[in-house]
Amino acid sequence: MSIKRIGKHLLLNRWRVRRAFPRQALANIEKAIKTSEASHAGQIRFAVEGALDGVPLFKNQSARARAIDVFANLRVWDTQQSNGVLIYLLLADRDVEIVADRGFNEKVAQAEWEKICRAMEAEFRAGNFEGGVLKGVAAVTQLLAKHFPPVGARRNELPDKPVVL
Repeated sequence: MSIKRIGKHLLLNRWRVRRAFPRQALANIEKAIKTSEASHAGQIRFAVEGALDGVPLFKNQSARARAIDVFANLRVWDTQQSNGVLIYLLLADRDVEIVADRGFNEKVAQAEWEKICRAMEAEFRAGNFEGGVLKGVAAVTQLLAKHFPPVGARRNELPDKPVVL
C-alpha cells in the first residue's frame, strides 16, 4: 500500500468528480450510451468514482477489483443475453476498467478491452474526461455491434444514466 495512493484518495473528493464531469458532460455521456444501444443488442453502463475510502482503500483494493464490485452492485450482469458492459473510472488513480458479462467470454479478448481502457486513460491524462469517455463508448459500441447486432424490438435493460459513486 502506497502512502502516495492513500493521499490521492483521501484528498480527491466529490467536487473534483463534478469538475471533471459537470452535469452537461454526464448528460452527453448518457445520450451517447442511448444512441449506442440503438445500434446493437448490448447494454452499456458508465460509472465514475472519485476515490476509494475506508476498508477498500486501506486494503489497497485495485481498480479492477472495485470495478468488479461495481459491476455486481449495479447488476450489469443481469441482462437476458449476458451482454452487459461496465466502463468504470477510478478518478484518483486515473484508471479505467471495462468489465464485460460472460456473453463476451468467447467473443472479445481481454486485450481488446485493455486497448480501449488505455486509449481512454490517455485522453484523461490530457484533461479530456468527457471526450475520453465518449471515445470509449464509441469503441465499445463497435464491439457490441459486431457481436450483438440488433434483433427486432428490444427493451433497454439497464439505465443509460452515468453513475457517480
